[in-house]
Amino acid sequence: MEKDKVRIGITHGDANGIGYEVILKTFAEQEMLDMCVPVVYGSPKVAAYHRKALGLSTNFSIIDSAEDAVAGRLNMVNCLDGEIKVDFGKSSPEAGKAAFEALRRVTEDYRLGLVDAIVTAPINKQSIHSDDFRFPGHTEYLEQELGEGRKALMILLKDNLRVALATTHLPVSQISSALTKELIEEKLDILHKSLKTDFGIGAPRIAVLSLNPHAGDNGLLGDEEQTVIIPALKEMGAKGMLCYGPYPADGFMGSGNYRHFDAILAMYHDQGLSPFKVLSQGEGVNFTAGLPVVRTSPAHGTAYDIAGKGMACEDSFRQAVYLAMDVFRRREREAMLKAHALKPQKMAKYEGEDEKLNLEAEEDDV
Repeated sequence: MEKDKVRIGITHGDANGIGYEVILKTFAEQEMLDMCVPVVYGSPKVAAYHRKALGLSTNFSIIDSAEDAVAGRLNMVNCLDGEIKVDFGKSSPEAGKAAFEALRRVTEDYRLGLVDAIVTAPINKQSIHSDDFRFPGHTEYLEQELGEGRKALMILLKDNLRVALATTHLPVSQISSALTKELIEEKLDILHKSLKTDFGIGAPRIAVLSLNPHAGDNGLLGDEEQTVIIPALKEMGAKGMLCYGPYPADGFMGSGNYRHFDAILAMYHDQGLSPFKVLSQGEGVNFTAGLPVVRTSPAHGTAYDIAGKGMACEDSFRQAVYLAMDVFRRREREAMLKAHALKPQKMAKYEGEDEKLNLEAEEDDV
């Protein structure tokens, strides 16, 4: 049986950014509270400070544990022992520590089965970095903590536009050496499976972008296409995957070619995200594919420049909540179908009966 409502664990992100603003604006609508049970991991005092400063009226219930979450309300678990000073638009070690503590707590509660999916508000990667958090971002942390040995893949999406990244938070100088045939194949495999399982696409068509200008011009502008990307495409194509390319990245998105595919695999962060953010117009969602946990986030950062001004748009965060619910439900249904699938019948019994019938027929002939 499916649960009545999906329990969404939401981290508050950086307390000096727009995380609380988009959370409070999203759940000011009763329709959102009717769809899921939201559990925010953060600080009730900080949430109240943001609410007052922004002139919002969203109510929330303070609970000790996600186990106590109430349907029809915005629930909040206090993750902080002491107080934290809110300084809108400023990076601070205190805000980074608070962001990590919220992430740690929701991860722990997911392991305990207290939340069904995770939605993360934006963090500041510099302030959260510490001895306890030595990761480039949420994706890598969740891969280690909840991946169960599986590899993660970052997918940015809006409607039918889905852009996945072969490499994520890497300096540009390290991208070429990080790209290998095996890595491309691994990312294509995760993307293909996610398109089928998480998005219900039967035979996904995947476009792969080149690394170099003009797809390398047959080696004149770089040979990664010839030595890495094309061999990977041939290998995956031989296994039945519908993957095409490599396409020159400069004209692929602007020409509208992306509309002919179910997803695009970009080689590095800005190659994929720059055109995606233009096309998604502020409503994009970051989805972590490949892991047992369903995790989404808005496709924007802390937006320090507008923090505390009431200018933040919650559309991307709302879409992240929608996607988390949709993917969780689809995986739940898939698991249910597999559990109740008809098992293949053993034929030995029938073969024996056929032999018996043949013997009886021979006796009749005699």
